[in-house]
Amino acid sequence: MSDADARRTGRGILLVVAGPSGVGKGTMIAGLRERHPRVEWSISCTTREPREGEVDGRDYHFVSSEEFARMRREGELLEWAVVHGTHFYGTPRAPVEDALEDGRDIVLEIDFQGARSVRHALPEAVLVFVAPPSARALAERLARRNTEDAEAVVRRLRSARIEFGHIGMFQFLIVNDVLEDAVDALEAIYVAEKSRLRRTRWQELQRRLLDDMEA
Repeated sequence: MSDADARRTGRGILLVVAGPSGVGKGTMIAGLRERHPRVEWSISCTTREPREGEVDGRDYHFVSSEEFARMRREGELLEWAVVHGTHFYGTPRAPVEDALEDGRDIVLEIDFQGARSVRHALPEAVLVFVAPPSARALAERLARRNTEDAEAVVRRLRSARIEFGHIGMFQFLIVNDVLEDAVDALEAIYVAEKSRLRRTRWQELQRRLLDDMEA
């Protein structure tokens, strides 16, 4: 079944990818989208400042604390959370719900708090946790990014410890040791979800097979 056929069978797939900062979630999602360009990437909004190279509207919607509070108050966010105890992150509700209703597949990159909120709002969501091969590997990756000072790295590692305590709420676990293998695993989950019986035109196939048997 082609992607176009699958898109006509009903609601799209909501793939939620979570895990600690520095584990490689964004790179894995980019790898998945290179292989499956129809998968859309939900753009989160945040109150933090852009990092070097980040573009508003492409990487995040960078908003003020006041604007974020308004969006929360008016129900415009599917989920939101305070990350690392300093900044607010959230997922705009309308783009996700519109995509699913149109039969388009969409992926979210959020933390465990957001994943829990999305599962509550949209039980069909497929939750994937991405873990590092070791705590030391995660610390080294954060240090290599050179995007935060030492204090911020310590804060992110503290948050990672909390994230690890919630792995059990997810449906799938991927250990990102070798990136290509991790992307393969994420793709396998996505392809398997597209093949679920409720997402396919199985009645049409069943009827054709039975007709062929009687011919």
